[in-house]
Amino acid sequence: MENPEEQPPAESQSAQLEVRSYFVRERNALVTRAQLGELYLDYYLHQGQQGVHHQPLHDGMLKEALAAGLLHAASRPWSETAAWTLHFENPAINLFVSSDNPHGRIVGQIFTENVKQTGRNLFCADVVRGSTSPTRSVVEFPGNSVLGAVEWFYSQSEQRPARFFEVTPEDFVMVSAQPDCEPGWIEGLTLESVAALDTKEQLSLLEIRKYRWECGCTQERMLDILVPVLRSDAEGLFGDEESIRMSCPRCGSRYVITREGLEAHAIRK
Repeated sequence: MENPEEQPPAESQSAQLEVRSYFVRERNALVTRAQLGELYLDYYLHQGQQGVHHQPLHDGMLKEALAAGLLHAASRPWSETAAWTLHFENPAINLFVSSDNPHGRIVGQIFTENVKQTGRNLFCADVVRGSTSPTRSVVEFPGNSVLGAVEWFYSQSEQRPARFFEVTPEDFVMVSAQPDCEPGWIEGLTLESVAALDTKEQLSLLEIRKYRWECGCTQERMLDILVPVLRSDAEGLFGDEESIRMSCPRCGSRYVITREGLEAHAIRK
């Protein structure tokens, strides 16, 4: 009998974006592929709602991180959630991507202000699977390529090769090694050979998963975050103001928190 935690959640089936996973026969590799137009559209709509406009370079980097995070999530167990933070020294930027398989969610954000420079690029992955305790992996990576950073993370932390390809601006493919896969075959893949995989290799469809751009943050969750601060330093939190503004650390959505509303919420807690 299968583990209930590995069953697809019903709510994810209403999502718009499909991710397809294929097994490459005789290669022992997994191909995960998605057309990301719907995801990018929702990302830009979210930006517009928040009044945020990123530099083209930063915007492109986050879109690649979202693509890699989504394909990675679709290759992982249904019960797994993951949060990636990619820190780049030059440009000084942090990219955050969160994938939530149980709810079919993917979300991300760019941080360019007050980015602490450490002298090295770092990839930090926090993973929770079902009811188990979170695990963290931190890897230093070379270069300034987002997809290259994820491939490096696979080689160092996952201990197996994986390659990511942008076939078109909205069509991304991940090829990852499974047990008994020949590493040289994956390492030798090119954009042209990946685009022709369905004609050159025997692919068996394993699964179709559905995702949507969604954080899950709410006003109440923001209040929950601030309750401990209110109890320890109310004056430091509000000063002479009756309200403050805060942003969700996962997606950047903005919330107005009033002193009266937070105090009432604290009492209920």
